[in-house]
Amino acid sequence: MKTKKLKLSNLLVVALLVGGMLSFTPAAQAQSIQPVTVKSSKGFDATINEIKKAVSGGGMMVLSELNQGKVLSMTGLSINAHSFFIGNPNVGKEAFSADPSVGLVIPVRVNVYEQNGATYVNYFKPSDLFSSFNNAKVKMIAGKLDEKLAMMMKMVSM
Repeated sequence: MKTKKLKLSNLLVVALLVGGMLSFTPAAQAQSIQPVTVKSSKGFDATINEIKKAVSGGGMMVLSELNQGKVLSMTGLSINAHSFFIGNPNVGKEAFSADPSVGLVIPVRVNVYEQNGATYVNYFKPSDLFSSFNNAKVKMIAGKLDEKLAMMMKMVSM
């Protein structure tokens, strides 16, 4: 009887330890990451133009664009939604030299969408996305990107 209780208690301890370890996995961390959302003071098209100006003025460039509204119109959904992939090749060189796997989160994606007559811009903070990389240089770059994006969002919201 004691052996069964001991085995059961050991099994319970192992289950609690495994459950605790799983709560600290990158997937669990990703669930806590929230997008930064800024309400634009402009309409949808003007916000798109303002983003392009802000990116250029912030020393970055639009590397690619995705007109999600146009793509989704093929399904019958009518929505204004546009994503930008922004970055700076020199910053990218630094980040990729430090850890080539940063390609998962670089370039930074900025989303513009219209909802209930208002236009919003959102993105995930690079420091949140880069937090799982075990590299001080990558994390430093993420902090600088956070600052640039915050500055650009101020331009859009004014």
